[in-house]
Amino acid sequence: ACDIVKEKAEEISNTYNCKAYTDYNKMLSAHPEAEVMIICTPNGLHAQHTIAALKAGFHVLCEKPMAINVHDCGEMIYTADKMNKRLFIVKQNRFNPPVVAVKKALDEGRLGKIYSIQLNCFWNRDEAYYANSWKGTKDLDGGTLFTQFSHFIDLLYWMFGDVKHVNAILNNYHHQGIIEFEDTGVVTLEFDNGITGTLNYTVNSYQKNLEGSLTIFGEKGTVKIGGQYLNELEYQNIEGFEITGLPPGNPPNNYGHYVGSMSNHDKVYENLIDVLQHGGTIATNGFEGMKTVEIIEKIYGASDKL
Repeated sequence: ACDIVKEKAEEISNTYNCKAYTDYNKMLSAHPEAEVMIICTPNGLHAQHTIAALKAGFHVLCEKPMAINVHDCGEMIYTADKMNKRLFIVKQNRFNPPVVAVKKALDEGRLGKIYSIQLNCFWNRDEAYYANSWKGTKDLDGGTLFTQFSHFIDLLYWMFGDVKHVNAILNNYHHQGIIEFEDTGVVTLEFDNGITGTLNYTVNSYQKNLEGSLTIFGEKGTVKIGGQYLNELEYQNIEGFEITGLPPGNPPNNYGHYVGSMSNHDKVYENLIDVLQHGGTIATNGFEGMKTVEIIEKIYGASDKL
């Protein structure tokens, strides 16, 4: 376990009976017997730490976002290929039961031609969340879409394909002097396949998270995945078909003063083990992680407010 804050490293060390480090290079060189390195550092350091781990001979599981620019993502993918190592990206919302069911329905053509989608991300992040932290900084956080809502952007790419054009209005209404980027955005999207979409997001929902939802309008059906973090199938009306028997989802991550995305990290690790031990398919690979970053860069590039 490695953290630049010695007390945090020692806490993890004591909990899991492992050695504590404050220098990641020392940790990488000290454990050649290990197979996988998990990168959970600030967003802006993901590329540096991932590339170092890959060069040291480890497979890597990198937390979202993969990086905060496409160039760094490309370097991570290149290094993984060069070292013949696997690169996994954490996108646990792909495992939410209603998300899995709707993706299957889309793949089977149950909704027919998809016309448009609406993605809403209405969460709360107060001043305490950003206090004395890398969070909220341009260099290490990158932006609200990177830290709070990259999971949602990933689902857009996973379900509907590439985005070719965006328009965006971004503002910082309530966090001026606290964060170095937007706290609110309204975005229109045009996909390569002709689907149109809108993304409305904010971290200004009063006191608590309100909604994380995706509504899909198709030729043969309409579906809405909702709840606070895409954890509920709120509405479905599909010609000759009904989604039934959804298993209960995992509870959300509890971060103390707020609740975050559904805690599906067990599914992420199960996939990692399946890939490395049984030759399975990576749930979210480096290329897919890079596509999320590419879409976010397009959104930020389409606004003159940043």
